[in-house]
Amino acid sequence: MANYKYKRRGAEGAILRALKSLGGSASRDALRDSIAEDSGSGFSYEDVFTKVVSKNGGKYIPFDFDFNFGINNLYATGYVEKPERMKDIVLTEKGRLRKTVNFPTDKEQKIVDEYWKKRIKLNNEKRKTKAKQVTDPIDSEQDAETADDDNWKVELIDQLNAFTPSKFESFSRLLISKMGVRIDDKLGKIQSRDHGIDGFGYFESDEFRTARVAIQSKKFTNNPVSEPDIDKFKGVMDGFNAEYGIFITTSYFTDNAKKKAVQGSKSVTLIDGRRIAELVAEYQLHVTPVETFTLDDYYFEKD
Repeated sequence: MANYKYKRRGAEGAILRALKSLGGSASRDALRDSIAEDSGSGFSYEDVFTKVVSKNGGKYIPFDFDFNFGINNLYATGYVEKPERMKDIVLTEKGRLRKTVNFPTDKEQKIVDEYWKKRIKLNNEKRKTKAKQVTDPIDSEQDAETADDDNWKVELIDQLNAFTPSKFESFSRLLISKMGVRIDDKLGKIQSRDHGIDGFGYFESDEFRTARVAIQSKKFTNNPVSEPDIDKFKGVMDGFNAEYGIFITTSYFTDNAKKKAVQGSKSVTLIDGRRIAELVAEYQLHVTPVETFTLDDYYFEKD
């Protein structure tokens, strides 16, 4: 993906498709995942999650501009409820009836244009500075904060990719143990160069059934995990008599890899970079949650 270039385009149809498939309400992360998995969304996995380097040397995900812009446009046209930080995006009844293609119509474009004119005016009043041209959706405090919510995830994956192989394997075992797998003191510390797995443990279900779990972890910065990687891992699982496996990567999995993971009698749970970030947040694994408050329009209204 070294020569990858993202093409800016509207994401409203893809967001509508994802919301409908997810029952009309979903988090931003779930929407991104659904769009990346949907072959009819118009966006590939690389489109949705690939980071690029900005002119100042920082990293960002260009799709997030179209994604946040799309959510605001759908709100402006009445297809989703007002977006709120850290809350699900929710379809309105009007949105449920709206087809997912050909957005915007001429009428919708006029509504969107008027919406952004008002946003610019409000931002000008808040900042008391000269108006800026709207070139991306990160044009208000709320949208900037939404982007900041994802910045730490980009940083997390970068730091994980900077880990040594042994440290990343150790991280993988730590994460899996937080998920309820009891790591074997001996088999659970086998290095990848020895036998092809990075951990082994036991998971006890609610029915008190104990399953043997093999763990594989791979740091890939430019390439996805492919079908042969899963096939090889399944072969190694047999040698350890594992009943199922967990494959963790900082990258992502190809479609064929996903199909291979669920074929046969032994399945493999796949955890990609985005899912790693979600699990790190869920279990607060060496991260510190930060909460803050922002002032709404009430404080900026003129008397």
